[in-house]
This record gives sequence, structure tokens and C-alpha cells, in this order.
Amino acid sequence: MQDRVILHCDANSFFASVEMVFHPEYRDVPMAVCGNEEERRGIVLAKNQAAKKYRIETAETVYSARKKCPHLITVPPRYHEYEKFSRELNRIYARYTDLVEPFGIDESWLDVTGSQKLFGDGKAIAERIRREVKEKLNITVSIGVSFNKVFAKLGSDYRKPDAITEISRDNMGQIVFPLPVGSLLFVGRKTAEALERIGIRTVRDLASTSPLFLEKQFGKHGILMSLYARGEDDSPVLPPPEENHAKSIGSGMTFPQNLIGEGMVREGLYPLAEEVATQMRRTGRVCSTVSLTIRDEFLHTISRQQAVSPPTDIAASLIENAIEIYRREWSPVKPIRMLTLTAMNLTEREAQQIGLFDDEKEDSKRQKRRELEKTVDAIRTKYGGDSLAYGRTKDKKLPQVRPHHKDT
Repeated sequence: MQDRVILHCDANSFFASVEMVFHPEYRDVPMAVCGNEEERRGIVLAKNQAAKKYRIETAETVYSARKKCPHLITVPPRYHEYEKFSRELNRIYARYTDLVEPFGIDESWLDVTGSQKLFGDGKAIAERIRREVKEKLNITVSIGVSFNKVFAKLGSDYRKPDAITEISRDNMGQIVFPLPVGSLLFVGRKTAEALERIGIRTVRDLASTSPLFLEKQFGKHGILMSLYARGEDDSPVLPPPEENHAKSIGSGMTFPQNLIGEGMVREGLYPLAEEVATQMRRTGRVCSTVSLTIRDEFLHTISRQQAVSPPTDIAASLIENAIEIYRREWSPVKPIRMLTLTAMNLTEREAQQIGLFDDEKEDSKRQKRRELEKTVDAIRTKYGGDSLAYGRTKDKKLPQVRPHHKDT
């Protein structure tokens, strides 16, 4: 069977690049888009090429960045502008295929297998996209071309900025195998450290390690890592949920131990709410109803809903509404084995209007929380899901189980 042709398009230093469209004077001076600098807590979200010369890194503190480059120019993030550019990027991609899967705000996979008769082979299509993005949006993209999604992503990371890298079955041994194991998609920092402790340092090491051994060490994720390292990824390029008319987004988790009391329930809800909120923000939607399903160890199950006003895509808001349901419907001394959190009655975020009697102070707090969570989204997209955790979950005794999300 003929190989697929998959592209991964990554907008280079996306936030910084958008800022330089509006402020060309930033192009030749060290500049970074940063979070709040108060009390040295600001984090670098993106930096331009001039700042990279000072070895400033994404996700380091602004305080640390300024020690490296005292004359660094910092600008606050403007997510509404980045979202506009993201939509324009995906409109360009959609001219070449209807199979476009956004991966965060600045990256997308494209399946162009069926487009080659119209536009040429994968590398030719990538070159057309690269030129069109530069001409129409005045920013650059790096594009990986390969026969699967994982290697296409590796290709877009391999050379930057404004570059195209093709990874084929013929050259994968030269390009992919020598890379550090942490370069592989879905191998986060902690997983890479665990692999290195057992002597697996490169993708070649991972590809040549027994899948059964990896399964014993890492569970099902070990099998997936083994497949990805060998290029055996057959996952499809899927358009975002809104194109599939999803009516709800949910995430559930069955815990190895019982949760008892509001504190443990709240901690159990954190990863579920983050998963659901992130998915809503990726698809530009908000929910006006939260549903919480609770199941005990004897499989007794309840499912209750609560209206949310104003509609939200903020994890903290989802958690508070779910806790209200829990307090109302479940005894604090009764154990819980499974939780499912679902966002329902989804609408486009742009269609949301501020009510006449909305509390301006509360609205400002919600906006600040949303900007914080979007900052976390951006860092996790670049560095993996385990790169950041909210402080209040640190050192808790809850099991670290990856939630599964569902779109309906």
C-alpha cells in the first residue's frame, strides 16, 4: 500500500513573529513575549531570532532572561491577535487539503496524500505553503514532510526557521535515529529522564529496545513509544471537533484508589478540567453547562448537570461548578472510584456577549485566569503535557493517571 504524505507546519516563534508584524522595529533587537513580570514570576512564551543569540529559552523566567540580556525588550501576550493569525494559517492550509488537524495555536498536521495530483508531491506542496504564508501573513513556518504524523513533527523541529525537512523511509536512519529520545512526540521531559536512566538515550536506542520490556516499564505508553520510534504510526489526521459537530467535550478517570472528601475530589478534578478546558480553547468554544458523573467502588453511578454563567472555557470555573454538584449530590464520607467531567451546550467563543449587568471586577478576574491557562497551554504544547503542573497539586498522594477525553 502506498505511503501517506503528511505535513506538519509549525509557525516559527509564533507569538513573537506576530508582534513583529505590528512592530517591525522589533525584528533586529532582542525581544520576547512574556507573562506577568511582577515578583520575577514572568515566563518567556516566545522570543525572536535576536533574543535566541543570547540563549534565551522559552519557559524560562523573565528574570533569568534579563540576566542574559539586560536590554531585552518584553511585550505582553495578545492572544486575540495570535488566534486571528492561527485561523488565517489554517485557512491557507485548507486550500491544499480538507484534512487539517490543528495541534495547539501555532502547529497543524495536513494529510496531502490526495492533493498531489493537483499541487505536486509533498515537498512541493510544503514549498507552496511556506511561500504563501510568508507573502500573505509576513511570518514564517517550518514544515516537516513524512509518511506519518510523528516523523512529520520531527521534521518541522529539525531545521528552523523557515525551512522544509523531508523524512522518508530511506533517510529516517540518518535523520531520526541519532536524535535524543526526548525529541520524539509524546515523550515528555520526565519520560525522557526515565528512559535515560535505563540507558535509552536516542531514538535509535528506543527503536531497538524490546517492546515487551518497554511495556513492563511504562505500560501501554511504552508500546506506543516503541512504535513511534520505528516509524509505525498510522494515526489519522483528524479535523478539529467543531468540524465534526461535537456537542460536548468530556474527560473521565478511574482511580486506583478511592477519593474521599472534597480535597481529594478537587485534586482528582484538576487533570480532567484542564483536559476539557484546553480542548475547548483549541476549538474556540465555551460551555454553558457542566456535567459531573460520579461512580463508587460498587458501580453505583450518578450524573448531574449545572448551568454555568457566563459560559466558560476556564478549568478553574469547571472545577468550581463540579465541586458545587459534588457538595449537593454526594456525601463527603462516601468513597469515589471514578469521575467524569463534561462540558455541554457548546457555543463559539466569539459569539459570546457580555451581559448588561456583568460584574466588571469578576469579568477581569476571569480574563486573567483564562490568560494564565492559555499560557500553560502554550508551554505544554511546546514541552509536553508533564512540563508544568499547578502548584497546589504538588506532592499530593493522588495517582498520576492520564485522563481520556471524549467528544460527542
